[in-house]
Amino acid sequence: MGALHEGHGRLIGEARRDTECVVVSIFVNPIQFNQPEDYALYPRTLETDAAFCDARGVDLIFAPSAEEMYPWAQTTFVDVTLLTDGLCGKYRPGHFRGVATVVLKLLNIVQPHRAYFGEKDAQQLAVIRRMVQDLMLPVSIVAIPTVREPDGLAMSSRNARLNAEERRSAAVLYAALRHVEDRVRGGATGAAGLRREALDIFAREPGVRLEYFEIVDPGELQPVQQISGPVLAATAAWVGGTRLIDNITCLPAA
Repeated sequence: MGALHEGHGRLIGEARRDTECVVVSIFVNPIQFNQPEDYALYPRTLETDAAFCDARGVDLIFAPSAEEMYPWAQTTFVDVTLLTDGLCGKYRPGHFRGVATVVLKLLNIVQPHRAYFGEKDAQQLAVIRRMVQDLMLPVSIVAIPTVREPDGLAMSSRNARLNAEERRSAAVLYAALRHVEDRVRGGATGAAGLRREALDIFAREPGVRLEYFEIVDPGELQPVQQISGPVLAATAAWVGGTRLIDNITCLPAA
């Protein structure tokens, strides 16, 4: 959606190595925001983004206006069920309907052979993969690992909205996720106990308001009780007035 950073740069770099023509879409999608003020505050830096893309060898930028993408009242939407019941879907009603709808539009307009998405938005990635599978779209979805700051904070366009104190506090998201990852690798199998441990870590940062911390299966994103294989630890929290998300795939010891 713009305000490009090195996480997006990783997507571009992978696409540049894989393909002859790289297209970057930049569009702040109004129908995926369930809070108007969040849409209004979302950074729009098209000139800087264009320079960012040019420096990385992007061939084309597709940056339509909202009026071009929604020239009339939208009455057709894409709903991906089950995968959107929990995590962010529980707290952002209509968000993933907006995401799936606009991504389908973008794929139909650009018609890429491959589309690259970051693993930071794990639920979004799962939703798009399922949509492509269920609707038999002729595109391969390529997942790219999360790019992080030195303290572990996942790179995000929203990070620019954090002041110095909030930026320090935001590192708790990664700290809690890494704690759970280490415990799963060490043999812990009770998801409820691990979740309580993560909540204790968040409690040490009074400036952070936790929205959720869940341990789910990576496929259907449903909560697990006992960990016997790979699981996804996912979290969302408000740091000041900024909502951040992150996740880590946790692998039990062999």
